[in-house]
Amino acid sequence: MTLKRTATLGVAGGALAAWLAAAATSGIRENRVPPPERATPIEMRGAELATEIARLHDRLRPTATPLNPSRNLFQFTAPKPRMAPAASPALTEALPAPAPAPPVLLKLSGIAEDPGPDGPLRTAIISGLGQLFLVKEGELLGNRYRVAKISADVVELVEVDANTTLRLAMK
Repeated sequence: MTLKRTATLGVAGGALAAWLAAAATSGIRENRVPPPERATPIEMRGAELATEIARLHDRLRPTATPLNPSRNLFQFTAPKPRMAPAASPALTEALPAPAPAPPVLLKLSGIAEDPGPDGPLRTAIISGLGQLFLVKEGELLGNRYRVAKISADVVELVEVDANTTLRLAMK
C-alpha cells in the first residue's frame, strides 16, 4: 500500500470514530434560541383578524347579566294599579267642561264647473286632513263637515255636530 492510501484511510477512520464518539456521548448541549422570525404582512393581517374575531366572540356572549331589566319583552302593556273607588264631592263637582275641538285646517284649492240643465254644476277641491277632497253640494267632507253651498269663489261647510258654518274662500 502506498502512503497516500494509508493516510486517506486513517483520516476517514478518524473522522468516523469522532462522529460515532460525538453521537454516543451524553454531554449538556446549549439551547440556542433561534433567531426571531420576521412576520410577513399576511401573517400580521391574520393576527389582527384573529384578535378581532376573539373580540366579537366575547361580545356575542356577554358575561354580565343586567341588574334591572328595563322592560319585559313578553308583556305588551303594564298592569294598571288598582285604586279603591273614593268618590269625594269636591272632585265630582270640579270637572271642567270638555274643550271644543280645535278647528280643522282646510284650504279651498279650486272650484270646477260643468254646464248643467239647471245651471253650472260645481265641484270644490279642498285640501286638508292630509288629503285632497273633491266634493259637491250635500256631500260629507271627512266625518265632520257637510258641503252646504258652492258658489263661484266661496264654499260653505256646515259642521255636522255643532251646526256651525265655516266659509272657505279662494285666495
